[in-house]
Amino acid sequence: MKKPIIAIGLILAATTATAVAAEMTDTVKAIDKKHDSITLSDGKTLALPEGIEAETLKVGEKIAVVYSRKGGKLFATSIHAVK
Repeated sequence: MKKPIIAIGLILAATTATAVAAEMTDTVKAIDKKHDSITLSDGKTLALPEGIEAETLKVGEKIAVVYSRKGGKLFATSIHAVK
């Protein structure tokens, strides 16, 4: 009886884990203005929050981005150009 309860607890813990911020530097490969997201040269796609408009970024621009992962998706929290 304990095994199913432990398994359910582990599943719940994995799906409700808090997001941890990370930072990376990469180049913008594509911009999706309709869905407010960007794709980086490494293939990662990040959703842009309110306040960061896709129109302010350019394909080929090198950026530093702080992001978090939630529900299997990446969400940018801040972006700035890198020289």
